Amino acid sequence: MHTRSGIVAAAAISMIALAGCTSYEESDTSGSATATTGSDTMQAQACAPVAGDTLVVLDDDMNLQLSDNMIPAVNADSASEAVLGALDAVSAALDTDTLIQLNKAVDVDRQTSGDVAAQFVADNGLTAPMSGEGSLVIGAANFSENITVAEIYGDVLTDAGYDVEVRTIGNRETYMPALQSGEVDIVPEYAATVTEFLNKSINGAEAETVASGDIDETVAALAPLGEEVGLVFGAASSAQDQNAFATTQGFVDAYGVTSLTELAEACGPIVLGGPAECPERDFCQVGLENTYGIEIDSFLSLDAGGPLTKTAITEGDIALGLVFSSDGALG
Repeated sequence: MHTRSGIVAAAAISMIALAGCTSYEESDTSGSATATTGSDTMQAQACAPVAGDTLVVLDDDMNLQLSDNMIPAVNADSASEAVLGALDAVSAALDTDTLIQLNKAVDVDRQTSGDVAAQFVADNGLTAPMSGEGSLVIGAANFSENITVAEIYGDVLTDAGYDVEVRTIGNRETYMPALQSGEVDIVPEYAATVTEFLNKSINGAEAETVASGDIDETVAALAPLGEEVGLVFGAASSAQDQNAFATTQGFVDAYGVTSLTELAEACGPIVLGGPAECPERDFCQVGLENTYGIEIDSFLSLDAGGPLTKTAITEGDIALGLVFSSDGALG
C-alpha cells in the first residue's frame, strides 16, 4: 500500500493459494498446532508477541509485494547519456539499508534533506561519469525520502556541470503531468507504483496488473509504458520502499524466524496489526494467508506503517505489523 508515493494497494496482484502451503490442524494436548507441509509434519508453536525496541523486517521470500525499487524517471527530451549516467551512478549506490539510514537522518535525527544528501554524496564519492551542460529541474513528491533522493540527484548532476533546481511538487497526480510536459525533467520514482500508474492511465482502470515482485520483470513492463508518454527510466536501484512485515528482534530470537516462510513453518496462529483494510487486501492479511500459509489468530486495526503499528509491535501487542521497508525506525 505504498501510501506515501501514491499506491500499490489498489494495483496488488491477486494471490492464489499455493499447493503445499503450510496448513494448521487442531491443537494437540500440549497446546501447539500441528503443521503439515507436503508429507512432513512438524509442531507449530504458539508464537506470542515479544516486546522489544528493535524492529526487524521479515524477508518476503515469495515476493508477496510488488517491486517498488527507486528508479529515476526522466522526460525523454532530457534523457541524455550524461544525465542518465549520473542518475544511474546514484541508483548503484542506493540499497534499502542505505535508504533506511537516509530516512533516519531526516525523520528521526531531524537533519535537512539537503544536508543529508550532500553528506551521502561526499561519503560515497559519487561523481557523474561524464559532463553535461544546461538547466534541469528535479521534482520531488512531498515526503522526506523522495526529497532527499531528489537532492542527491541534484548534487551529482550539479557536479556534472548542470544548473539544477530541486523543486518539491506534491503527489504523483501533480508531478507526473509536469514531468511529461517537460516542466520538470527528472523525478525519483518507485518502479511498481509508477508502472501501474501509467498502466491504468494508458490502458484503463481495469487493466491487468503488469508489475510484479521481480524488479527485472517490472522494469521490462515499465519501459514501453514510459515510451508511450514521453518518459525514459534509468537503472533501478536495489533500494525498496514498499510494504513489509516487521516484528521485534526478540521475536526473531525467540522463534528463530527471519522470513515469512519460516514464520509460517514455525508458528501457529499469530496476532497481526496494520491498516483497517489489511484483512481484505492481497498485499496484507489475504496474501499472508494464501501465499505463505500464515494463520492469523486476530487482527488489530492500527495505521499504515505509522506510529500506532510500530508501537504495537515494540510493546508486544502484536506479533507482526505492516510497515514500510525503508522506514527510518528500522535503522
